[in-house]
Amino acid sequence: MASSFWMAFGLSVLALAGCTATAGLPAYGVVPDFELTDQSSQPFLSSNALRGKVWIADFIFTNCAGPCPRMSAQMRQLDTALHGLKDLRFVSFTVDPARDTPEVLARYAERYQAEPGVWYFLTGPQATLHNLSRNVFTLGDVNGDLQHSTRFVLIDRQSRVRGFYLTSDEDAIPRLIADAKRISQ
Repeated sequence: MASSFWMAFGLSVLALAGCTATAGLPAYGVVPDFELTDQSSQPFLSSNALRGKVWIADFIFTNCAGPCPRMSAQMRQLDTALHGLKDLRFVSFTVDPARDTPEVLARYAERYQAEPGVWYFLTGPQATLHNLSRNVFTLGDVNGDLQHSTRFVLIDRQSRVRGFYLTSDEDAIPRLIADAKRISQ
């Protein structure tokens, strides 16, 4: 009788371990559906483009002389390292919607060899971008001063924020690659 109990207990533990493959990563909140415009001047509906996908997000602007070129190069590095993962997307939101028109974003995307349909560069109303940055991703304001976070954000298939990665940290990109692989399984 006791051995049956322990066998059942052990099988239960194994079954639960299989159900919590992403349990090691916290969930910080859920990204609601949003609508913006992508670099090809097409409406971008997150419910169509991102639902059921793992994605990595950042906030940049195209004429940035500071961290944005490094961040975009790192995003390109992530795209290369994670290219074999099915249903992985990259989303770069502008913090300068007045200047970062779809045409400007398209040229910037070309510079970083962004694959259409995989890496999106988004613009739209400043209020929408501000809400996403401040209230959804908790990264700061999009208020015209062009100050922005240098963190990448990892989002899972259920639209849950699963991690923040400060791009200036030496181990940020390797950690993000490992975590993206973990939640993509």
